[in-house]
Amino acid sequence: VHLIPVNPVREDGLNPKSRKRIMPDLLTEPPAIDPVYEAHVYCNIPSIAERSMEGHAPHYFKLVSVQVLIRHGDRYPLYAIPKTKRPDIDCMLVPSRKPSHPQLEAFIKHMSKGSAAQMDGTLSSLPHFPSHSLCEMGELTQTGVVQHLRNGQLLREIYINKHKLLPGDWTAKQLYLETTGKSRTLQSALALLYTFLPDFDWKKINMRHQWSTIFCSGSCDCPMRNHYLEEEQRRQYSLRVKNNDLEKIYVDMAKIVGIPTRQLRASNPIDSLLCYFCHNVSFPCTKAGCIGMEHFKVIKRHQLEDERERQEKKLYFLYALLATHPLLNQTVNRMQRIAEGKKEEVFVLYSAHDVTLSPVLSALGITEARFPRFAARLVFELWQDGKRPKEHFIRILYNGADVTFQTSFCKDHYKRSSKPMCPLEKFVNFVKRDMFLIFNSTSYYDACHRKAL
Repeated sequence: VHLIPVNPVREDGLNPKSRKRIMPDLLTEPPAIDPVYEAHVYCNIPSIAERSMEGHAPHYFKLVSVQVLIRHGDRYPLYAIPKTKRPDIDCMLVPSRKPSHPQLEAFIKHMSKGSAAQMDGTLSSLPHFPSHSLCEMGELTQTGVVQHLRNGQLLREIYINKHKLLPGDWTAKQLYLETTGKSRTLQSALALLYTFLPDFDWKKINMRHQWSTIFCSGSCDCPMRNHYLEEEQRRQYSLRVKNNDLEKIYVDMAKIVGIPTRQLRASNPIDSLLCYFCHNVSFPCTKAGCIGMEHFKVIKRHQLEDERERQEKKLYFLYALLATHPLLNQTVNRMQRIAEGKKEEVFVLYSAHDVTLSPVLSALGITEARFPRFAARLVFELWQDGKRPKEHFIRILYNGADVTFQTSFCKDHYKRSSKPMCPLEKFVNFVKRDMFLIFNSTSYYDACHRKAL
C-alpha cells in the first residue's frame, strides 16, 4: 500500500486561484490579488444567504441522482506556532453564540442519541459533535458545524422539497455515505445530513470509513501518482526558496517567537494564523514583538503565487489525474447504474479534505476554481431527459456555481448544444479512457505503472 504523502500539498494548503473567478461578487470583488480578501473567502464565515445554481434544468428534465463531495467545515489548526499561546477558541456548541443556526439546538440533542447508527470501524468511537471548551488540534468549531447545517438546508430546499429526490419514507439503500476517519469530517457529514434528510433517522445512517484522503479505496497502488506528487513538492520547494520577501518574513517571525527560522517554517505558521484571522482573534505576541497582518499577507500572497505556478507547470495535474481516477470511476459507475434504472444510492455524500477536492477540480479541468474553502462542496447531478428517457445528462457545481462547461470533456459541447448540461457519455468516456491519454496509456493500472515520459 502506498500511503500518499500530503506534506506541502496539505490540508491547510490554502492556495486560492488568483485570476478569473467563479461567480464573482460584483460589489466586493477587488481588481487585483488581495491576500486578505482571499483569506476571507477561504474562511467562509456564514453570513448572508448563498446564491446557488444547484437543481436548475429545463422543466421536462428529471433529477435522478446527486453525488456530493464536501470539505469539512472550519476547524482548529493542525499545527501550533512554537512558544506562543494557542488561539483561545471554544469548541462547545452554544446556540446563542454567533455564528449560529435555527436548528443547532435540535442538532445537538439529536446527535447526543445516535447509538443506532451503523458506523464502520474506527468511526464508531468518534464523537458526533465537537465539545471541548478549548478546541483540540484539528477539531471542528461551531462555525464549521453551522457551515454544514447551512449546506444541508440549502441542498434540502432544492433536492428534497423541489425535486423530490428522496421520499419521506426514504431507506438506507438510497444513500451512500463515506468519510475519512477524522472527527471533523464525520461531524461535518452529520451536520449536513441532519438538515438535508427529510427525517434524520439514526437507524438508516450507515457511514462507511475511507482510510485514504484521496478516496482510492482498493485501487491505491499507483507508483506514478507518487512520482508526480514528489515532483510537485520539489516545484513548491523551489518556488519558496526563490521568494526573498517570504524568507525575510520567516526570519522576522522566528525572532519574535525565539526559535530557529527552519523550526518556524516546519510548524507551518499559516495554518495557525488563518485560525486567528477567521475567528477575528489578535495574532500572537511575545516580549520580542507581535506577529502582524504584514507577516500574514506575505505568506498568503506566496500561496496565491504558488497556486498560479501550479496551474502552469502541469505536474499537479498529472498527479491529480491518477489520484482521483478511483473516486471518479466510482462516481461514473454509480451514474451508469442509475441511468439503467437502479434506485439505490441516489444520494451520495463523501466527507473529505481540501487534499481530496483540490485534485478532483484539477483532474476535471476546472482550472479557474478557487482552492477549496472550509465547507466547500462539489456536486455531480444526473438528469434524465423527459422527452427522451434513455438520454442522461450531468451537471457539475462548485460552491453553487455551475462549472459543467469549464470541464475539459465538456468545453466544446457547450457551443453546439441548446441544453444547459453535458451528455453522460462524455463524462464516462473521459473517466474510462481519456484520462489516460496524456500518459500514453489505456488503463489506470498501465498509467500508474508506466515510467514518466
